[in-house]
Amino acid sequence: MVKNQRNSHEPILKMFLFFSELLGRSVIDSQGEPLGKLADLKAKLGDPYPKVVNLIVKQRRERKPLALDWSGVQSLNGNIISLKQDAQKILGSLEVKEDEILLREELLDKQVVDTYGAKIERVNDIHLLIAEEELHIVHVDFGIRGILRRLGWIKAIDSITNWLFAYQFAEKMISWKYVQPLASHPQKKNLKLNVTLRRLHEIHPSDLADIIEELDQRNRSTVFKSLDLQTAAQTLEEVDPKLQLSLLESSPVELASDILEEMAPDEATDLLADLPEEKKLKLIETMEKPHREKLEELLKFKEGTAGSIMTKDFISIEEGKTIGAAIEEFKRTTHPLETISYIYVIDKEGHLLGIITLRNLLLCEKEVPLSKLMKTHLIKVHPEDDVKKVAEIFKKYKFLALPVVAEDDFLQGIITLRDVVESEYI
Repeated sequence: MVKNQRNSHEPILKMFLFFSELLGRSVIDSQGEPLGKLADLKAKLGDPYPKVVNLIVKQRRERKPLALDWSGVQSLNGNIISLKQDAQKILGSLEVKEDEILLREELLDKQVVDTYGAKIERVNDIHLLIAEEELHIVHVDFGIRGILRRLGWIKAIDSITNWLFAYQFAEKMISWKYVQPLASHPQKKNLKLNVTLRRLHEIHPSDLADIIEELDQRNRSTVFKSLDLQTAAQTLEEVDPKLQLSLLESSPVELASDILEEMAPDEATDLLADLPEEKKLKLIETMEKPHREKLEELLKFKEGTAGSIMTKDFISIEEGKTIGAAIEEFKRTTHPLETISYIYVIDKEGHLLGIITLRNLLLCEKEVPLSKLMKTHLIKVHPEDDVKKVAEIFKKYKFLALPVVAEDDFLQGIITLRDVVESEYI
């Protein structure tokens, strides 16, 4: 049974300690003979507060450390870790499974994703709890106190700051259940995900983009590849343009093309336009036919024109239909919200005839024909119009979207207010 450091005859019910306080402690058997020093701890992931399962002991003349089950620990007294009788007989070779992590090797001084604050922190120490004879990870220490503690300066610095300023550095810790560490072990599938309050895909894409931008190149790619397609696409749209190409090029071709298919067509087109020609063609060829055709059409337009920033994501419906039919079409769409502010009424050949607003859908009877409600006096732009001209139209009329039509009023796409605001050409 693990005993208190102050009195080896009293069992510990609960005791907090830091990983840095355990590292390097001498490990002795029940007869007081030294076995080695504590080099690491191994924990099993999956619970909100993972349990430590092994002590990693480094013996003086042995190159490889050995693993000892935590249940073999008798007491923690001063700088000594004492083992139960015959516990040393269960010393075995070190093996790390996919659902396990080495605290010193894979967590200490490494970056972690704080999924509660949606940011990156560096681990300076690890806060542990002994409860009911088990040792658990409870917090990650990312403050300056963690560094001072490891250097052995914490008491001296506290004395100085208390004497000079009546102040001491505050503890800065994150509860483990809000943390996802970036693992380096090649068998850990790049990202080790534990049970957290918020999964990566639940973090807003803008916050995820901030996280990815703060990481080094290897970990940046690791996090990005771990995301599901939809989250990866939304995050890529928010990442700094300088990093977008790097993330896309670091992904396998099939994955990269799948992500592009999930992105808004205009966003995907902007990305493809900046890629080397060979890479661009390879990605386009890998895409499903409908997505490929959309992007190939958009890529034809010169940069800085309305056609280069328009999207093919919009709702169109033939003029003979009713409000009810338009509502059903609206229910089936998966287009982004900003692209479906208006529904475009077309003839059988695809020529633009009018526009229906969402207000019409909500307030009118389902049997009402679209032709009775649609607005026919329309402000339109041509694919070759300059983006600055398009921006002036948005500024003047306060539209949420504008239709892009060819000379014969054939509807080719739409431009949203967001497309214009984010354009680099205004």
